[in-house]
Amino acid sequence: MLSLHKGTIIDIFSADTKSTLELPFIDNGISAGFPSPALDFVDISIDLNRHLIKHPSATFYGRVKGVSLKNIGIDNGDLLIIDKSIEPTNGKIAVCFIDGEFTAKRIKITKNEIWLIPENENYQPIRVTEENNFLIWGIVTHVIKNF
Repeated sequence: MLSLHKGTIIDIFSADTKSTLELPFIDNGISAGFPSPALDFVDISIDLNRHLIKHPSATFYGRVKGVSLKNIGIDNGDLLIIDKSIEPTNGKIAVCFIDGEFTAKRIKITKNEIWLIPENENYQPIRVTEENNFLIWGIVTHVIKNF
């Protein structure tokens, strides 16, 4: 990954989708209850680039810094897959550029206003005004958890 932006809220990286990495894939699911003895060997594989990235030239990664989206399971250190080709719509999680900084928030789009809504009660919504330097940079399509 090539670093494109280091920020206080999110770091942005380019997505290299030219390479492939075939990983073993358990197609019939993984039991969260009793273990299945049928998983002695796996002969199916998956390429995460093909599975997670639909528009390679418009896709980027972002490393989350902070906890403003913790109530929807996006935590500090998680990796976002961001697609710049997806049309922003109300309720989507978006990476936005506002007043010189990137941030990830749920977007609320009404006829006359745009709001950036955190998913953490300790943060206040941000109303976007004409005075703001603002751009919806891309839409989050997947989150890769950092355990």
